[in-house]
Amino acid sequence: MRFSYFIAGLALSSSLAGLAHARDQISIVGSSTVYPFATIVAEKFGQTSGFKTPVVESTGTGGGMKLFCGGIGVQYPDITNASRAIKPKEADNCAANGVEFIEIIAGNDGLAFSNSLEAEALNLSVSHIATALAAELPAGGMTNNKDAEYQPNALTTWAEVDQFVTAMGGSKANLPAKPISIMVPPPTSGTRDALGALFVEPGLEVIGLQASEELREDGRVIEMGENDSLIIEKLVADPSMFGVFGYSFLEQNRDKVQASVVNGVELNFENIASYDYPGARPLFFYIKSAHIGVIPGMKDFIEEFVSEKAMGLDGYLFPAGLVPLTDEETASQIAKISDN
Repeated sequence: MRFSYFIAGLALSSSLAGLAHARDQISIVGSSTVYPFATIVAEKFGQTSGFKTPVVESTGTGGGMKLFCGGIGVQYPDITNASRAIKPKEADNCAANGVEFIEIIAGNDGLAFSNSLEAEALNLSVSHIATALAAELPAGGMTNNKDAEYQPNALTTWAEVDQFVTAMGGSKANLPAKPISIMVPPPTSGTRDALGALFVEPGLEVIGLQASEELREDGRVIEMGENDSLIIEKLVADPSMFGVFGYSFLEQNRDKVQASVVNGVELNFENIASYDYPGARPLFFYIKSAHIGVIPGMKDFIEEFVSEKAMGLDGYLFPAGLVPLTDEETASQIAKISDN
């Protein structure tokens, strides 16, 4: 048995030893929300380190996890970005393929429920957002009885959403009688997962409805790709539409779009950092342990990413929309790298 483990270890070592010769650029995949931050760090690293600029691809959190957990070797990425924590089934996939990883929290973000600056800004609750998005509601939303049979969501305007939420015991928001049209990320996106976990499930629960993350499929909710910039373009072109994306894209496009006030809380730096905003969330990246020290420049790149000069309050990622961790939290992320 020990001999078998020895042979397996030699095979793994031999495979990893060939990595440095087969690939001299760091490969990064994953979240479209984290993508801009990883790209900024990669470009600065390529300009100053003497190593090649890492290749960063926006595959979505779920797509990145699938690639990352596929195995060890040059054909698999070294790092995956994520706008939510790794799921148990993804961690199991990593383990099954011999992939050990280090989890790093890069900073904080918030989900923007956004529309064009040319449109009316909304002040609404998570229950309003959840009701507009939900796949099913009691009697499709055409009732004031919580115990009515659940049917496909039949609400077509924001005024109808407001009326239903009020009937279910929620607060009235005086929403306009305008059509519901909301662009959301695809199922592979961590932002889509966060939308369900932070807005849809709690929004339904707070008015006494069955918790669910399922979204309607009648054309009122429009599934987009991993390109958040495209959502911005469509919001500008059609002021009647809403879109869901990360805070950094809102910050970069304040001259075009605005964020709704949710539960009476504005989407801004302070409310994300304090987690007073209901859509606040951490952002992550995951590092393949076996590739550290093998792929050229990998540890140097990671140290750059978690440094105070990058993700600190005065760091160069702050102007790009990354909400920094506390000093203590930043130190704990740096310690994870120092221990490897």
